[in-house]
Amino acid sequence: MVAGFVDRSGGAGGGGRGEGPSYKGFRFPAEVISHAVWLYHRFPLSFREVEELLLARGITVSHEAIRRWCDRFGPRYAAALRRRQPQASDKWHLDEVFLKINGVRHYLWRAVDQDGTVLDILLQSKRDAKAAKRFMAKLMKKQRRTPRVLVTDRLRSYGVAHRELMSSADHRSHKGLNNRAENSHQPTRQRERAMKGFRTVGRTQRFLSAFSQISPHFRPRRHRMTATGYRTEMRHRFGTWNEITGTTAMPTEA
Repeated sequence: MVAGFVDRSGGAGGGGRGEGPSYKGFRFPAEVISHAVWLYHRFPLSFREVEELLLARGITVSHEAIRRWCDRFGPRYAAALRRRQPQASDKWHLDEVFLKINGVRHYLWRAVDQDGTVLDILLQSKRDAKAAKRFMAKLMKKQRRTPRVLVTDRLRSYGVAHRELMSSADHRSHKGLNNRAENSHQPTRQRERAMKGFRTVGRTQRFLSAFSQISPHFRPRRHRMTATGYRTEMRHRFGTWNEITGTTAMPTEA
């Protein structure tokens, strides 16, 4: 049995959509679990490195337990953060980037709004018109609307999908206009290097779906803030994290 997890009936995370996560069956408190999940998704760390950081704080837990925590709670935390996001703007940027998964090329499709908020991602084996339509349909279903402006690169598949699914949107196809989406890929590339590549399609999709919500939550546009404003914003974001994870805030200076 993996350290840090007690396999009891009911398991963890049994709360409903409107409830906080349930930690029933886990022998470590919520503060330790949520902190481990935060470390793994916020910084380019391996499970063993998170294990070492926790050990430095006197917490002995195996990297396999941390893996289970991230698999179980990462998507739940990400979904809670997603529900708290304000409505996306009406200008969407779509882009795709290739990823090698176990030596096979796949494509990560990503949509962000004009503020850089990640709207959705989808990992697919191709980037043809069928793949573009599948991604756009998934995106529209999640957002429950179509954008006013759709910005893409010059991939022809976008044009086909736009005509069939988003014909009411103003489609702007130009590589130079799509820096917002391209920049959004950078944290994924960083994690890909830290993890020494991805292993399976399903696991990669699950991880990146959670990562695309948790990591940006702790990455405000610092270059646009004063030092005081940045610290205030980060306190607010950590407060939101404590609410969705059902944990208490860390001690602060008087």
